[in-house]
Amino acid sequence: MTGRIIQGRPIAEKIKDTVKSEVDSFKQLYGYIPSILSIIIGDNPEAHLYLKLRDNACRTVGIKSLHEVLSSDTSENELLDIIKENNASNNIHGMLIQFPLPPHFSLNRIMNTLSPDKDVEGFTPRNLGNLLIGTEHLVPCTPLAVIEILDHEQIDLQGKHVVIVNHSTVVGKPLTALCLNRNATVTVAHVYTQDLMKMTQQADILITAAGVPGLITSHHIKKDCMVIDVSIVKTNEGVSGDVVFSEVLEKASWVTPVPGGVGPVTVACALQNMMRTASIIAKGSNDE
Repeated sequence: MTGRIIQGRPIAEKIKDTVKSEVDSFKQLYGYIPSILSIIIGDNPEAHLYLKLRDNACRTVGIKSLHEVLSSDTSENELLDIIKENNASNNIHGMLIQFPLPPHFSLNRIMNTLSPDKDVEGFTPRNLGNLLIGTEHLVPCTPLAVIEILDHEQIDLQGKHVVIVNHSTVVGKPLTALCLNRNATVTVAHVYTQDLMKMTQQADILITAAGVPGLITSHHIKKDCMVIDVSIVKTNEGVSGDVVFSEVLEKASWVTPVPGGVGPVTVACALQNMMRTASIIAKGSNDE
């Protein structure tokens, strides 16, 4: 008996329908639609592809998507000035700094400069700190997408053993906090972890975001484990995740595909966060 494939697009469409209604209500209340600025540095093809997908999603729900495209030799101070200018603008209701950044940029300086109220991706210290103490308002979009998938499948995390193969600030660390907030037992693995297979075989829910195609085989999981593959990697055969999909599907209870699993839900979660930042800014403007 094979496991169930969790398709992300229907989950994403449900979220988009909700956001579209929120945009309509926002426009009636304030007389304008939210404007979100994406700042992108350099010509990374994957970054530009993600920007295009996000633009299409914004267009679907009625959010205005604006771009600031900078050359890869832009200085950090130039970027910080642009962020400060848009922090102060009442016409910009949220910002995203597109990753990856060139190596000469300090992520800490950038995230400490970005206004937490306009932080669509939830990476500023204040928003990450709130997540750690259980206040989930502006949460990083990819970890939030994983939680949306679990909620959609009515998976109660309480008491479950969740193994996360990633310890980045973008995915692994915030996702760990989200799972702990729901009373899961969480184990985090990463590139320096010894005997990964021994660890992943203990998981009730395995979430992998290592960016290593073929990393997770059927030998890495126990029977009826739920497997969520966050990775998206371009290979000679096309787009792949970490999971050997057809093999793992024979043993797992649920598996997300790549593409079409976590990715669409991540984009939809970004729309959710855009409406949250827009509401914060709009209310603040009205109070002045």
